[in-house]
Amino acid sequence: MIEIKNLNKTFALKGQTVDAVRDVSLTIPDGDIYGVIGYSGAGKSTLVRCINLLETPDSGTLRVNDSGLITAENGKIYLGEAKTPMRERQLNAMRRSIGMIFQHFNLLDRSTVFENVAYPLKYSGMNRKDISDRVMEMLRLVDLTDKRDAYPSQLSGGQKQRVAIARALANHPQVLLSDEATSALDPDATEAILALLRSLNEKLGLTVVMITHEMAVIKSICRHVAVMENGRVVEEGNVYDVFAHPKQDITRHFVASASALNRVDKLLKEDSPLVQVEDGALLVKLLFSRDSVGDSVISFISREFGVSMNIVLASVEVIEGAPLGGMIAAIKGDGDKVEAALKWLHDHHVEVEVLRRG
Repeated sequence: MIEIKNLNKTFALKGQTVDAVRDVSLTIPDGDIYGVIGYSGAGKSTLVRCINLLETPDSGTLRVNDSGLITAENGKIYLGEAKTPMRERQLNAMRRSIGMIFQHFNLLDRSTVFENVAYPLKYSGMNRKDISDRVMEMLRLVDLTDKRDAYPSQLSGGQKQRVAIARALANHPQVLLSDEATSALDPDATEAILALLRSLNEKLGLTVVMITHEMAVIKSICRHVAVMENGRVVEEGNVYDVFAHPKQDITRHFVASASALNRVDKLLKEDSPLVQVEDGALLVKLLFSRDSVGDSVISFISREFGVSMNIVLASVEVIEGAPLGGMIAAIKGDGDKVEAALKWLHDHHVEVEVLRRG
């Protein structure tokens, strides 16, 4: 369990104070894959660096698994209710329980794959044989045993990130933090790394925190998501509900960026023939959630209300095992019947947005 309460972090840059993290409170369950999304400068990377105390928060409290209550006051760290100053060995012990992977891998260029994975174990007190056994265990886990003697320059981007994951897991962490770990990868490598992280989450019971600016990553792997803007968490919830019912403008923008239906905005702007509607007709956007996606609603309302529907765009996605569908359609018929059909859709859990009236 990761519990963050009222966390704040500011930086002084060129004589100005920047509020990187502002009064953030989050609870991340054990074994979850939790996404934090935001644009550059939103504060998400600073937040994740506060979780493992690579950045010292100005104020707020933090619990990470068995670390106990950690309190930040005036840029100093204290342990427990008595607020005992945190010692270096306690800080190091906490950090060992948290693995971290980065966008640009952070590998040692002059060290082999084996040496890179072994690096965090050098000062752990383990003997050479135990280190070797642990490294090979990690390389088997990420399917890189055949690259043990290779150097980073001889690896693909996806292989480098696998080495970074193996290194992050070497100390048996309970939490894995991923800071834009797929942003430098091509789509195939991204998909493979996300599949690996999902597998590790299931096999090891790892709690994974994903920092990203890509909603497609959130949709692919995460169970819960927090949306950050200007240092604050502006929206959070399980991924399905956030995709189906985004509340904030920034969240709606992120959701649209990961949906095939976002092309309709460009078509409307260009006044494409695809989105032109006849007099009396409506161009509508329909969203089918888990309560309605399996129903034959289009054919039903055509028969029941005597209206015609022309589908312009449509998509169905599966998020956390549940379907979420969307459709852009032109609906035409007698005005009262069209309104009755739209009301029926709304009453049967289909969200309706009128995009254009003919």
